[in-house]
Amino acid sequence: MASKRNFRYSRLPTKESDDDYGYSKREDLRFSYTPQSLDRIPWKSIALALFLLFLGSSLLFLSFFIFTGHMGGDRSQAYGLLGLGFLAFLPGFYETRLAYYSWRGAKGYRFSAIPGY
Repeated sequence: MASKRNFRYSRLPTKESDDDYGYSKREDLRFSYTPQSLDRIPWKSIALALFLLFLGSSLLFLSFFIFTGHMGGDRSQAYGLLGLGFLAFLPGFYETRLAYYSWRGAKGYRFSAIPGY
């Protein structure tokens, strides 16, 4: 069975003003966002990106050496290292590139685009 709830409704004001919502006309917080205020350097994310870049590069080199026969191993091991190398290299390269272009001040690149951990 549905129970009837007792709510007291009131009419909304017909004319809205900025003072009704707590905003003053001099300082509107909706438009006070500045990208420089959130442009802190995420050092942990950059360190993780560099780690992934170097790990992926080393795994790719190891798979290359196994494929060419300069190092002992089976081709199935080389394919596994190749897959893991790509999985580590791609996000590491992407975030390292974002950090580098943000550091250089390139247009469209900001440190706020890198997620912080």
